[in-house]
Amino acid sequence: MAETEIFEPDGRAVPYADDHGDGPALVLLPGAGLRLGYLGLLAEALGEEDFRVVRIGCRWPNDAVPAPTLHDLAQDVVDVMDHVGMTRPWVGGHGFGGTVARTVALDHPARAAGVLLLAVEGGAPVEVSPTSEIPENAYDRERMALQRAARAASAEIGAATLAPGIPVLALQGSADRVMPPANGETLRAAAPERVSLVTIDGAADLFPLTHVGETAWPIEDYLDWD
Repeated sequence: MAETEIFEPDGRAVPYADDHGDGPALVLLPGAGLRLGYLGLLAEALGEEDFRVVRIGCRWPNDAVPAPTLHDLAQDVVDVMDHVGMTRPWVGGHGFGGTVARTVALDHPARAAGVLLLAVEGGAPVEVSPTSEIPENAYDRERMALQRAARAASAEIGAATLAPGIPVLALQGSADRVMPPANGETLRAAAPERVSLVTIDGAADLFPLTHVGETAWPIEDYLDWD
């Protein structure tokens, strides 16, 4: 698993980890308040199939830099992509990270080959509480507050807002009470011609960690086929 590095353009401290590979390129963004580590097992599983996975976290709060919107957080992602030499990967994320991924595709359509959503956010942002699978120190409350404010400042990005023409693969846990399967169904109904939906049986809100294989397999199949 790659170690976390910090990219610091213009006072923005953006953590990232580059899990090198020669296959399909994929950016993964963590959920609200979560650090990069909990996506490490998924990155490793995809890396075994030679995927190039770059995990990009949320910038650190900095009073010297204006509070970001979703568009600013999307720009952070693109800037890290430039920094590590990723031209047009699939861009994906879990929960809030998926909302940022959708914003990347909206603002920079030439930079996203597709959008991967691991649990689709609904009409309002949600927060994941610490569980036995993820300890308290995996969460960052300051960045969670920054993300909440970015979401509130970007009301034009709705629950089903998608970039025109860009394919979407959405994965949902059948037992997810935080971001329930209905969210994925609503998104697919909004653009059935380009949204593919996979339901992971028995998976709850942290399925990228608890159901690594079941999460990786449809990603591998879809991106290899694409």
